[in-house]
Amino acid sequence: MPAHSSTTSAAQAVQTKSSPARTLFGIGVGNALEWYDWAIYASFAPFFAGQIFDNSNPVSAMLATLAVFAVGFVARPVGGFFFGWLADRRGRKLAMTLSVGLASLGSLMLALAPTFAAVGIFASVMLLMTRLIQGLAHGGEMPAAQTYVSEAAPRQHRGLWSSLIYFSGTTGILFGMLLGAVLTLVLSQQDMLAWGWRIPFALGAVFGLYALIMRIRMRETPAFEQAQAQEAASGVRHESLWQQMVRVRRQSLQIIGLTVGLTVCYYSWAVTAPLQAVTLHGMDRGTALWASLAANVVFIAVLPLWGKLSDRIGRKPVLIMGAIAPAVLHFPMQAMIAGDFWSLFVPSLIELVFLAAGAAISPAVYAELFPTSVRTLGVAVPYAFVVAIFGGTAPYLQTLFASLAMPAAFGIYTVILLVISLLVIIRLPETKGISLN
Repeated sequence: MPAHSSTTSAAQAVQTKSSPARTLFGIGVGNALEWYDWAIYASFAPFFAGQIFDNSNPVSAMLATLAVFAVGFVARPVGGFFFGWLADRRGRKLAMTLSVGLASLGSLMLALAPTFAAVGIFASVMLLMTRLIQGLAHGGEMPAAQTYVSEAAPRQHRGLWSSLIYFSGTTGILFGMLLGAVLTLVLSQQDMLAWGWRIPFALGAVFGLYALIMRIRMRETPAFEQAQAQEAASGVRHESLWQQMVRVRRQSLQIIGLTVGLTVCYYSWAVTAPLQAVTLHGMDRGTALWASLAANVVFIAVLPLWGKLSDRIGRKPVLIMGAIAPAVLHFPMQAMIAGDFWSLFVPSLIELVFLAAGAAISPAVYAELFPTSVRTLGVAVPYAFVVAIFGGTAPYLQTLFASLAMPAAFGIYTVILLVISLLVIIRLPETKGISLN
C-alpha cells in the first residue's frame, strides 16, 4: 500500500473513532436548520404576508409572498455552483460553515424585518433579499454536507452515515411544523399576525449560530486533504470549472436521472399529501397534518435501516427497491385516501417507507460516482437544478391537475419520472465500499 494511502486511512480512522458523534451532530444540526428555514417560511407565510406586502389586497399579498418563496428555488442552482466550487477548492468544512452562516443570517433578517406599514416597499425588498440569501445557502448546504458525511464515514458504514442527511432534514421540517401547531394554539390570531410569526425565524437564527460554532470546530475530511496534498506535490494546476464539468458530464446526467423520481414522489407524499387530502377529500386540516406528521416520523426511523442494508447488500438493490415499489404502489395508495386519519396515514406510511430507501443512501451514491477534486461541484449543479425545476414545481402541478379534475395526470407524471430513475439506477455501477480517496 502506498504511504499516502495508509496515512489517509489512519487519519480517517482517527477521525471516525475519536469523534463520530460530534461529526454527525455538526453536519446534522446545520442540515436540519436549512430544511427548518424552508419549511417555516411556507407554514407562516399566511401570517406575515400582510405585514411585508401591501395588505389592501390580501390575496395579492399572499401570492407575492409565495412568488418570493419560488425565488429561493431559482437561487439554489447559483448557490450549488458557488458552494460546490468552494468545497472542491477550499474545503468541505468551509463551504458548510459559510452556508449555515448565510441561512442563519436570512432567519435573523426575517425575524427583524420591518413591516410594509413602517417602511413601505423596502419591507418587500428585504424579504426578497432574505429568500435569495437562503436559496443560495440551501443550494450549497446539501451537496457540501452530503460530500462531507460520505468522505468522513468509514467506508463499511458509508450508507448508514449518509442516511443522516434526510434524517436531520426531515427532523428540521417536522420541528417547524410542530412549532407552528404549538404557536397557533398558544397565541391568538391577532398576536400571530402582529409578532408571533417572528418567533420561528428568531429561533432559526439562534440555532444557526449554534450550528455555525459546531461546524467551525469540525475537521476537514481526510479525502480532501489528501487530494490537496497530492495536487500540491504534483505541481499540476487546477482545471477550469468548464473542464471539470465536461469531464464528469456523464455522472452529472446520472445524478439528474437518479434524483427526478425520488424528488417529485417525496414532495407529493411527504410535503403536499395533507393539502391534497383536504382539498380533494374534505379531510379536516388538523387530521391531515397529524397523519402526515406520523408518517414522516416513521420515514425518519427507517432511514438508518435502509442505509445499513445498503452497506450489506449493495447500493443498487436498495435503490431499485426505492424506485419500483413507490411507482407500483402509487395509484393504489392514492385510491386509499379518504376523509379520516388512517386513510392518509397508511398510504403515506407505505410510500415513505420505500422512498426512504433512495433518500437514505443517495448522498453516498452521489459521492461514490465522482472523483474527489470535483465531487461537490459535480453533485451540486445537477442536484440543485433537479430540485428547483422538478421539486419546486411539484406542489404547483399537483394542485393544478387537481383543480382541473385530472389528479391522475400528476400520478402518471410521477410514475414516469420514477421509471426514468429506475432505468438510470440499473445502469449505475455498484459502488458499495469503494475508496473515496
